[in-house]
Amino acid sequence: MRTNKRNDDDMAAADGNLLQQPKEETQSSVRNPLMKVRTYVLALRPWSLSGSLLPTLLGAALSYRLPGESGFSWVTLLLTLCTVIPVHGAGNVVNTYFDFVKGIDNRKSDDRTLVDRILSIDEVVSLGAILYMAGCAFFLLLVILSPARMEHLALVYFGGLSSSFLYTGGIGLKYIALGDIVVLVIFGPVAVVFSFLAQTGRVDWPIIYYAIPLALNTEAILHSNNTRDLEIDSKAEIVTLAILIEKLLFIKLLHESLLLTRAFEML
Repeated sequence: MRTNKRNDDDMAAADGNLLQQPKEETQSSVRNPLMKVRTYVLALRPWSLSGSLLPTLLGAALSYRLPGESGFSWVTLLLTLCTVIPVHGAGNVVNTYFDFVKGIDNRKSDDRTLVDRILSIDEVVSLGAILYMAGCAFFLLLVILSPARMEHLALVYFGGLSSSFLYTGGIGLKYIALGDIVVLVIFGPVAVVFSFLAQTGRVDWPIIYYAIPLALNTEAILHSNNTRDLEIDSKAEIVTLAILIEKLLFIKLLHESLLLTRAFEML
C-alpha cells in the first residue's frame, strides 16, 4: 500500500513538472528577445549619443531665438533628432566592427561586443546598415518638411554620414591621427549647422561660435579615452594624437580643452 501511495505521489509530481515546464519555456522565450534588444541597444553605446544630441538641440534652440520665415517646428526638431542619432549609432557600430577586425579590441577593451561574442559579426554589420537606412529615411521626411533647400541639407547630412563611416571604415581616419579633427568638426559645427539649417532654411555662420564649447567637451572625452587606450593602440600600431605627443603632453592638452570649454561657457 505504501509503495502504491509513493508511486501515486511520484506521478502527481511528474504531472506537476509537466504543467510547469511550458510556463518556464514561455518565460524563457519572452526573456530572450528582451535580452537581445538590450544587447543591440548597448552595442550602440547609448551613453555616447549625447555627443550628437546636445549640438542638435543647441542648433534648434538657436533657431528658436533666430527663427526663419516659417517659424520654429517641433516636428522638424523630432525628425532632425531621428536623422542624426541613428547615424551616430551606426558610426559606433562601424567602430566596433573595424576595431575587432583589425585586432584592436581584446578582453581588456572597453567595447567587447564582438570579443565576448555578445553579437556576431553579421549581426553588427546588419545593425549598422539598418541604422544608416533609418537615418536616410528620416532625412527624406525632413527634406519634405524643412524650408531648407534639399542640396544644402544633403551636403551637410551626407558629409556627417560619410565621416561617421570613414572614422574607422575605409581609410580609417581614427588610425592615422585624424580622428580628433573629425570629432571636433562633426560633433560641433556640423551638427549645430544642420539642425539650425533644417529649422530656418539658412545658415548664420556666427552660430558656429556657440558650437565650440560642445565640440571641445566632446573632444576632451575622446582625449581621455585615447589616453586610457594608449598602450593598446600602440601595440596595434594605431597612430592617435595621444601617441604622437605622448601621455604627459596629452593629459595637459586634455586639461586645456576642459578649461577652454568652461571659458566659452562663461562668455
